[in-house]
Amino acid sequence: MANLFDQTNAPEGEPQEIIAGDLLQFKITSLVSDYDPSSYTLTYTARINGQQDEIQFTASDQTSYYLVSVASNVTGTWAPGEYSYQQEIIRNSDSARLVLKRGSFKVLADLDNNAVDNRTHAQIMLAKLESLLHGKADKDVANYTIAGRSLTKLSFQEILDARNFYKAEVNREKAELDAKYGRKGSSTIQVRF
Repeated sequence: MANLFDQTNAPEGEPQEIIAGDLLQFKITSLVSDYDPSSYTLTYTARINGQQDEIQFTASDQTSYYLVSVASNVTGTWAPGEYSYQQEIIRNSDSARLVLKRGSFKVLADLDNNAVDNRTHAQIMLAKLESLLHGKADKDVANYTIAGRSLTKLSFQEILDARNFYKAEVNREKAELDAKYGRKGSSTIQVRF
């Protein structure tokens, strides 16, 4: 494997996933023939879908390609989530701008950061529902009234149905990851003769 800290080994094109706290480095060579790096500046603007805060980064001029390099301490401040971005070219002579491309990338949480819960929504809900089922037998009161206010709890069957739904979601997510990374899932049966 090539040394990815070396800018000459930077991958071509925008990444689909970025780990917060990693050096982000990639190059764009396809634009150089139409937009000479000495006369144009390549920039990116991105934001998490549905939010106002945006991040921006600019490519440096490397003559034969544009190089995007964002330091680890900068990407470490990016919130995990799905980002939409636009690739912009700016003419240096008058600051005229054109949006050349739009896309998306995902910022993944850094596993070194202990404050981040890396579980998916389905995994969190499954754990909560299983915990609720565990304590349900001890305090099985369906509804009660205190000072004129009443509260109705979910029935055992409703909790069980919700747990089964989220368990299926967790299994689906695991199967998608297994397929993405070429791992054999639990539904694969291997036989050797």
